Amino acid sequence: MRVLFLAHAYPRYASDPVGSFVANLAGALRDHDVEIEVSAPSAPGLALHEEIDGIPVHRFRYAPSTYETLAYTGTMGAQVRDSLAGKLAMTSYLLAAYRAASVRARLSRFDLIHAHWWFPAGLVASAIRRRLGIPYLVTMHGSDLRLAGSFPFGRRLFKRVASDAGALSAVSSWLAREAQSMSPQSEVQVAPMPVVSRLFHPGTGRDEDRLLFVGKLTEQKGLHRLLRAMALMHQPARLTVVGAGRVEDTEVKQLARDLHLEAHIEWLPLLTQSELAEQYRRAAIHVVPALDEGLGLTAVESLLSETPVVGFASGGLTDIVLDNDAGRLVAPGDEAGLAAALDAVLADRGTRERMGSSGRAHALRLFGADAAAERYLSLYRTVAGAPR
Repeated sequence: MRVLFLAHAYPRYASDPVGSFVANLAGALRDHDVEIEVSAPSAPGLALHEEIDGIPVHRFRYAPSTYETLAYTGTMGAQVRDSLAGKLAMTSYLLAAYRAASVRARLSRFDLIHAHWWFPAGLVASAIRRRLGIPYLVTMHGSDLRLAGSFPFGRRLFKRVASDAGALSAVSSWLAREAQSMSPQSEVQVAPMPVVSRLFHPGTGRDEDRLLFVGKLTEQKGLHRLLRAMALMHQPARLTVVGAGRVEDTEVKQLARDLHLEAHIEWLPLLTQSELAEQYRRAAIHVVPALDEGLGLTAVESLLSETPVVGFASGGLTDIVLDNDAGRLVAPGDEAGLAAALDAVLADRGTRERMGSSGRAHALRLFGADAAAERYLSLYRTVAGAPR
């Protein structure tokens, strides 16, 4: 089977964490005799055609280099919403993505297209299906579904993409329910992305008082909620923040100073996957204070590292963390409850070790490469067998 991946985020080099979950799926499927090619946007310094871990990647230009800022920054939605330049860049992006995918489709006979995120990739796949008749699958990862409700005509465009698709999948059951509510006539399958278990494994020498946060420092990811919870904690704790500098973070750093926490916080930039794995093995607890997270693969990576996860019972995290088994979940937005849960887990090393062992076993069952590949192979067979 031959499949063309469309994605606006795909690793720019072998150890790049941006879009690594899409690359993980490509690798898992390759091991099951599926030939994958990727069409993704360019960025400064990237080759237009290359192989990354054995997967052919074809990148397209969509604007002068100064304006090619939509992809790989985590700010695509904000740019398009807040500026005319962003809207013009997105228009150019859609045309370039369609042209690039059409060229790949004519050069190679693909059985189907797998669009990661309904927008922009799903919209491009829908246009190609109408023009060339190639069926497609759309996988929703979370940020794209929030986009549908925040832009004019977003829901209408989503329904069009959903109705044209041979199948829809979402990376968590919560996300599948949200998508189903926006397009009730569509069936949405739950199919998480795989995690490379050989990279994320338990280690020794944890810092018994260290909390870990991984993600962009945005409102949705919730670092500000964690900081306010830390101010309520009784157990001494240090915090490592991975992801500083990706977006404007002046306000959240000022909040840390206002709460007198700055001496207890280590700020780190975006790390490679191997560097991030070391942080999981170093931490006592990984805290996920996000609300309405599509899935939260960093939580899976923590569990594979036998690091318990504490967070809010919101979004896809409820698929990952079994409460009181692989970690603790508290009511969404309850900062006092988050502080109490962190105190309780930090205070009991035996509980952390039990949660870590149980969490790793659960993550291997649900997010292993073979399990993910089999789920998507089943969807591919359905889509490829549909009439063109």
